[in-house]
Amino acid sequence: MSGAATITVTKNEILYSLNKPDDFILAIVEFDGKTYQVHYVRRPFQREPDFGVTSVNYSFRELLGRGEAPQ
Repeated sequence: MSGAATITVTKNEILYSLNKPDDFILAIVEFDGKTYQVHYVRRPFQREPDFGVTSVNYSFRELLGRGEAPQ
């Protein structure tokens, strides 16, 4: 949703993105109640989460800042 502070990503999604960086695109859909905008983030994550972690919260604005329009 537009205006959200964070995006939650599962550990499995992060691990897949690190193991197959050319095959993974994080798609963020920003929705304001009437319209939506899609943002693609390539290579969104830099490292694996700690062992006991099941999900990680990321800054919505930081990820959007690295996003691009779908091609």
